[in-house]
Amino acid sequence: MVSARRFLQRSRRRRVTGSKPVSRNATHKRKGSGAAMLFGRKTRVLRRILIVEDEPLIAFDTEHFLRDHDFEIVGTVDRVGSAVALLGESLLDLILSDINLSDGSGVDVARAAFDRGVPVLFVSGQCPLEARQLAVGCLAKPYPQRDLLQAIDAVEALQAGRPLRRLPNGLSLYDPV
Repeated sequence: MVSARRFLQRSRRRRVTGSKPVSRNATHKRKGSGAAMLFGRKTRVLRRILIVEDEPLIAFDTEHFLRDHDFEIVGTVDRVGSAVALLGESLLDLILSDINLSDGSGVDVARAAFDRGVPVLFVSGQCPLEARQLAVGCLAKPYPQRDLLQAIDAVEALQAGRPLRRLPNGLSLYDPV
């Protein structure tokens, strides 16, 4: 694969010497394959996410950050009842849930999700021991946003049976039951 710098150097050289002009928007092909090289983001398995968070600023920030990284946010709710209702109505790939919610516990959300086969990643300052059987893991608050992406990637790898890369600080993955 040709680096961007080497490509620009070659294209400048060709323009100066008069050999085959190359535009900056040219499509490059791999030798022998005939297929154009495409640069893009990886296809995600865990795409449709429900955010359960009772702190409005954290919920807003998380929602917009994940949308910017090509996740589909099915909903952002702050109550157990709303989360369980969305869980019954929507196809979800993952739930990110805080433990302490305005009307109850995220453990109740995890229990309902567990019954439906939807994985839950707790995102909380305290990760309760009794929830280990209901969730895939817990990312301890506060965390940098890149750690949230790495945590979702780790859950995705775990579900696909791929080896785990370096885990972000504050992420605890639970053993499957």
